[in-house]
Parts: sequence; C-alpha cells; structure tokens
Amino acid sequence: MNKKVFKLKNDIEVLYKCNKNTPRVALCFNLSLNDPIPNPGDYTLMTRLFMQGTKNRTAQQLAEELDFYAIEFSSELKLDYLKLKFVCLNEDFDKALEIFEDIIKNSTFEDFDKEKIKLIGEIQAQLDSPKAKVIDNFYKNLYADHHYGYTNTVILDNLSNVNRECVLRGYKTFMEDSKKVIAVVGDLDYEYVREKLNEKFGDLSPSISNLPFIKPPILSKSKVLEITKPDVNQAHIVQGWLADTADGEDYPVLALMNIILGASGLSSRLFLELRDKKGLAYVVRSSYDVARLCSNFSIYIATEPNNIDISLKGFELEIEKIKNELVSQEELDNAKNNIIGKWAFSQEDNNQQAATYAHYAITGLGFDFNEKAKELIKAVTPQQIKDCANKYFNDKYVISIIKP
Repeated sequence: MNKKVFKLKNDIEVLYKCNKNTPRVALCFNLSLNDPIPNPGDYTLMTRLFMQGTKNRTAQQLAEELDFYAIEFSSELKLDYLKLKFVCLNEDFDKALEIFEDIIKNSTFEDFDKEKIKLIGEIQAQLDSPKAKVIDNFYKNLYADHHYGYTNTVILDNLSNVNRECVLRGYKTFMEDSKKVIAVVGDLDYEYVREKLNEKFGDLSPSISNLPFIKPPILSKSKVLEITKPDVNQAHIVQGWLADTADGEDYPVLALMNIILGASGLSSRLFLELRDKKGLAYVVRSSYDVARLCSNFSIYIATEPNNIDISLKGFELEIEKIKNELVSQEELDNAKNNIIGKWAFSQEDNNQQAATYAHYAITGLGFDFNEKAKELIKAVTPQQIKDCANKYFNDKYVISIIKP
C-alpha cells in the first residue's frame, strides 16, 4: 500500500503517499477557518505576509534561499481554510521543511503597510477586467452578509479598517484554534517523513477534532444587478443559484449536470446552442463551485451588448430543457467519462495530488473522498439529473451584468 494515514503527537492528521521514482516531493498544510472573519481583508493580508520575513530571515533572504534550492512555496486563502504548500527536490526535503517551519512559526508580518498598498494596487488592476468585475459582483451578492461574499471589492472598501493587530489576531486564531491536516506526496521513506513532521510540527497547538458549525449563506430572493463601464466593448453576464455541497447526496448529480450544460467545452449544450447555432457568445460556460458550507451553480457568457436579453433567454431555454427532458444515456455516459478523465488529468503530479488530498481532508470529507466520488458519479441516472435540475434551478438566483 503506497498510502498511509497517521497522526502527529498533537493530533494533526497526515496522509503520506509514496510515488516511486518521482524527483520532487510536495507538502500541503491546511488549517481550517473557524472564525467568520470579522474584517474583510484581515486574512487576505495575513496570507500575503507569510513571505515577507521571519524572525530568522528577511524577505530577501527567504526569496534567495527558496530560489537557490528551487523550492516553490505558496500561501493561499480559500473560502474554508488557509493553504500553505511547498514543492522541492526529494534530497532537499530537510531544507524545505526547515524554511517552512520558520515561515509558519516565526513570520513577523512587519511589512504590513507596504503589502497593504500592493494589495490595493493589485485589486484595482484585477477589477479593471470586466469579467473579473462581473464575477466579483455576482459572488458579493450571492453570498451577501456572509464571509463567502468577501470579494475584492468588499475587501478594498474595508482595507482602511485593517491593521497589523488584526493580522496578528487572525494568525493566532489559525494557529491555536483550527483543524490542521497535512498531505505529503513523493518518493521518501515513510518513517523518515513521520519523524520529521513530528519534529517540526508536533509542538504546534493541537488540531481540533471537529469542524465548528458556521451558518451557511442564504439567498431569500432573486437579484438582478447591472454595472455600466464606459470602456467595455462587450457584455458579460453571470446567472447563478445556491446548490448542494460535496457532502450532500446531490453532489455527483450537480457535477455531471455542469459537464452536460457548459463545462465540457465544444460538446456542452450551452456552447452548441448559444455559440455554434445562435452565434451569441464569444465565451459561454457553466460552473459548479463547491465549498464546505454552500456551493453555487452558475452560467457565464460574454456577448454583444445588444444580445443581453436573448442570451438570458438562451440560458432559460437550456435550463427548461434539462428540467423537462431526460438526458440520453449516451450523453450521461460521455459526461461521466469526461469528469473522471478530468479528475485523473488534474492529479497527474505530486503537487496536484497533495493539494487534492489535503483539500478534501480539511473540509471534513476525508483524504479518500475523490475515490468515493468516482463511484458516486458512475451511479448517477438520467432521472436524477432531471430531478436535480428541477430542485436547484428555481426562482431564487442572482444575475450580474456588466455592459457599456
């Protein structure tokens, strides 16, 4: 068996997978978000500051050392957790762990003001993109009054309220009151990995055993929101609904419905109908965006400004079709093969595998969820697709539009 799960002495759960004859090892360390984030931007700035110096290394020394050993380090804030990761050559695992430990335990967060200015500039640059702006507006309103809705515009509006003390408080919350999981994938000795992880991280505050209850987002009524931007030459539209999460019975059905409607590229229904047959779209796709507390199913199109109404009508027609007509077994089988193939492709290297294992573990689904999900996907029927479409494509949705 090339996979082993064990616990460090502080109850941090670890998966180690040995992939023989692979030159690089990946480690992903996830810490659950248990605080509903009182200040939009607190955790965003904290996440960026992990690379800006420790008690033992300046930001420049960190960058030079990581570059010298070809170690890839990243810190990323997800909706439900903080993700810290590195990838290095097998022979440099000790050095990578030493630097990783220093970053996690000794970050000073001292370059706060400089990083805050950089963040403001980056957000403003991102929001100059019409697509980014319309998606930001969609999520902000779909998840209104919830930390899932802390989009770039919300963070930008609130950054004046964020100070270094907020960042330090956020760091303390993650370190002291979180579920913690680690996934390691590479060609290393199992006992060596277990010993080194206990040595470096066994003294962290214990991992909590259960994820806390956090109230999920609620959408009580439909919202249609328009933004005008003088310098855009096309319209961007997103329409979306709240949907079941990965631990719900509808997860595999929604995942397949996404493939059928708009996530399988040239063969998807939305692409064939709205782009190929009607010539409405530059880009059209659907997305099933899954998080621990709540998920959403959305449709996006980029089109000529005078095609907004007809595009929304096109969405409606495709939704009514999947609500009222059973998909063929052939179309469903093709969707199953597509999604299972995509999952396999997305986990080809050690880096991707470590991230996937740690993601499912930190959201409470278990390290082996991906394997279970494949079996659930294979069992979905055409009737389930129809029932699911009728359940989620309801009259509570958000439409976000940006136009000239």
